[in-house]
Amino acid sequence: MANGPPDRLLPGSPGPLGATWDGLGTNFAVFSANAWRIELCLFDPTGRKERVRYTLPECTDEVWHGYLPGAHPGTVYGFRAHGPYQPHLGHRFNPHKLLIDPYARQLIGQFRWSDTLYGYRAHSNRGDLSIDRRDSAPAMPKSVVVSDKFDWSRDRRPNTPWGETVIFETHPRGISMQRFDLRTHTRGTFAALASPYFIEHMQKLGITAIELLPVHAFLSERFLVERGLRNYWGYNPAAFFAPEPGYLVGYDTDEMRIAVRQLHAAGIEVILDVVYNHTCESGETGPTVSWRGLDNASYYRCVPGDERHFINDTGCGNTLNLSHPRVLQMVADSLRHWVTSYGIDGFRFDLGVTLGREPSGFDPNGGFFDVLRQDPVLSQVKLISEPWDVGPGGYQLGHHPPGFSEWNDRFRDSVRKYWRGEPGQRADLAARLTGSADLFDKRKRRPWASINFITSHDGFTLADLVSYDHKHNEANGEENRDGHNENWSANWGAEGATDDPAILATRARVARSMLATLFVALGTPMLLAGDEASRTQRGNNNAYCQDNDISWVDWALADTPQGKSMTRFAARVIALRREHPLLRETRFLFGDREILPGVHDIDWFDERGEALSPEAWQDPEARAFTLRRAGAGRNGETEVLLLMLNASPGAVNFVAPAPRMAWEVLLDTARPDATPYALPDTRYELAARALAVLCARPARPARHDAQRQDAQNTQTAPRPRHDAPAPDPRRAPGSPDARESGLQRARDDAEG
Repeated sequence: MANGPPDRLLPGSPGPLGATWDGLGTNFAVFSANAWRIELCLFDPTGRKERVRYTLPECTDEVWHGYLPGAHPGTVYGFRAHGPYQPHLGHRFNPHKLLIDPYARQLIGQFRWSDTLYGYRAHSNRGDLSIDRRDSAPAMPKSVVVSDKFDWSRDRRPNTPWGETVIFETHPRGISMQRFDLRTHTRGTFAALASPYFIEHMQKLGITAIELLPVHAFLSERFLVERGLRNYWGYNPAAFFAPEPGYLVGYDTDEMRIAVRQLHAAGIEVILDVVYNHTCESGETGPTVSWRGLDNASYYRCVPGDERHFINDTGCGNTLNLSHPRVLQMVADSLRHWVTSYGIDGFRFDLGVTLGREPSGFDPNGGFFDVLRQDPVLSQVKLISEPWDVGPGGYQLGHHPPGFSEWNDRFRDSVRKYWRGEPGQRADLAARLTGSADLFDKRKRRPWASINFITSHDGFTLADLVSYDHKHNEANGEENRDGHNENWSANWGAEGATDDPAILATRARVARSMLATLFVALGTPMLLAGDEASRTQRGNNNAYCQDNDISWVDWALADTPQGKSMTRFAARVIALRREHPLLRETRFLFGDREILPGVHDIDWFDERGEALSPEAWQDPEARAFTLRRAGAGRNGETEVLLLMLNASPGAVNFVAPAPRMAWEVLLDTARPDATPYALPDTRYELAARALAVLCARPARPARHDAQRQDAQNTQTAPRPRHDAPAPDPRRAPGSPDARESGLQRARDDAEG
């Protein structure tokens, strides 16, 4: 537009949606079924001054569109939508409010909280039924035309099989804010993810995928800003196609692409935590920044017969209406954009149940799941769901369709309860150790469908889990009312920091035992960033608004004796998983395959080496047991593993079950630095609250054991399964039905 902008737009095309540069100009297209007119506003390169305003000249199939010759990448723009302001009917058009393009692939500028962001007069007696006529543009970021060209020719996606995947959940900003070896302007950005130090750390640990907390551009809630805080986690999206500007050194989105390419070169996949269940516009008293002003009644689920108010299955004020084909298209287009334009390898869907809601409720065969499963691009990436929301029937762990993995909070709680010493936990932990077949063995799903974790961004860190009995969220400004109240944590003698060597030793051992449990269990393990170096949030279990050293990973910890020890142990137990395929089994196990005489693919024993009877499984005071696994090892040879677990307050003498084998002790969480060694006999003393892994590689069992087994086989009938399968934990004493108990957890977990 060297000779100035034209007087009007050309008709252009209704597709693709968003701003599309063709080398000569840019086509603008935006959906609105109920608008009367939509205007395109162009700004100077800084986004501060509006230069010209056009009416989109055409509307085809409810898509408003126009073509601007000469408009090139870098053009700064926004929309204004004219239509009815009738909140009681679900319509909230207000042309005084500048709107972000729902398909904007880059934003420039920042939100500046003021009453002008509201479509209504904030202090009117009529509330949101009033209309505010002040221009919101000065308080709004602007959309930017981009070209999205990037050289991916040298990129090779790792395509790590699910069975070999180890996930590292981290915050794109917090992972590097205390990396003092980086330049100040690089810390907290995507560029830091490409730094050799970070990549080397991931490789030393054995991580195959990083899962980034939301990277979509987002808005911090006003009540946080007024307290001097901000939304650190980012679960408040303002643009589904644009990376958060605060994570870029400049405004060059290629910084994120370069980071992804570098991670791929190191064999590390990149998974994004994405929020498509709600937006930053909140409920009826929230701001108008995009979808609300373009077509509130289409983009959101309103209460039938009371369209002024929103259905709030998310706990965040609004719920996107994925039953509308254009809204579902927007979500699918966004996902495809991140895969094709940024090289993303998978997604974790926040409040995934909301995405699968149809008018009748959650449907694992609903439109959202169908679209992803049949899409030639999206069906090829890793798909993970947070299987709950706060709506009716909101706890749906184990009920997602094939192709999806799910965050398994039952695993989290079971591991925490067992190692805290809660009574009656053996049966439930047994189910979790074997891939949670009670939850996922349906529709030909595999154990990797269970995303196993002990800690995540939402809740205590691993170090805090063994250091605090109670949450300490005072810094959040809500008088410690926020966050989970039941964390199944234990401080082991003192609340918080202590220099008592006995308490510190117990804490470290329990933390190692939980970490080892995570990596010896079937399923897909996820490690929270910093847990490998004993990161603390000082007891804060809801640090969503703490963009400071409470949340940031403290890299100096990795250089302390405690941090070095924990990092070595984490790397060791991940390597153990990698080196022993039995720990990465991709089939559910039922003890119906005899690998060696008297040895099945899975068997269960008490600490004396005796098969666990149904009565023994129900013993509420029993806190020790042995799991035996058998099958092919790394080189195809037969391998047998013993997992000995002791959550008792004292040491327990374990006896390896028959048949007799030559055992090697690979790991003992009470002796984290001990090298593997041969066990001289069948007895092993395991310290309190510790886990051990033993290995044998017999070509065949010892002769006298084989003869004894043959004699037993002639006296007993063949069995299709092992004698004492772990009972269904849902029917174990004191264990409520999963759906009922999970609903309360779903409400607690809904914020993240």
